[in-house]
Amino acid sequence: MTRDKTALELSIAAALLLATHFAEAGSIMGSPHDFTVYNWSGGQVCIACHNPQSANTTVTAAPQWNHTLSAQSYTLYSTASLKANVNQPGMRSKLCLSCHDGTVAVDSFGGASGTQYISRAKNVGVTLKDDHPIGFVYDTALANLSGTLFDPASKSVTIGSGGSTQTGTISSLLLYDGGQLECSSCHDVHNKYTAGSSGLMKIGSAGSAICMACHNK
Repeated sequence: MTRDKTALELSIAAALLLATHFAEAGSIMGSPHDFTVYNWSGGQVCIACHNPQSANTTVTAAPQWNHTLSAQSYTLYSTASLKANVNQPGMRSKLCLSCHDGTVAVDSFGGASGTQYISRAKNVGVTLKDDHPIGFVYDTALANLSGTLFDPASKSVTIGSGGSTQTGTISSLLLYDGGQLECSSCHDVHNKYTAGSSGLMKIGSAGSAICMACHNK
């Protein structure tokens, strides 16, 4: 009896420790990307995006990619003051847009055609003119040209909050694939380094912190 009681106590302690870890470090469980709350997920968290049994091996930007990709070309952000050369979103952003541009069903994965589309509030559409530009290289040359951006090679930022943070340069923490700014530059899809109260933001919006991380204003 004592041994069984001790084992039970250890199990409870381990569960509490794990729950505390998730609460401090962040977890996809309970986040907007926790798909277990939808019937189409079969109670699984990861399967809509990742599955080794039905992975699209042509996708190298994410492991074991399982979701149908969007085939859209996007209307890009453009202003007279923008110094960057904005291209079509890179593959990392295309993975996000496979749900968030509203043209592919959220439950379209594993070779199946889904019927459940993302809500209007989270649908950015195929016109990206009213969103922060993505798909451009943010480097020292662009920073010098613009005069209103920090040098990403030297500017330090901290992402996350509570028990899970990382500190490094803009280049090391926010840019991808040769210095590209993409959706995941600001958004943490797995909720590990989320600092904001919504939108899975790597840096919170209070005091425009997410903006001031890169913009030298």
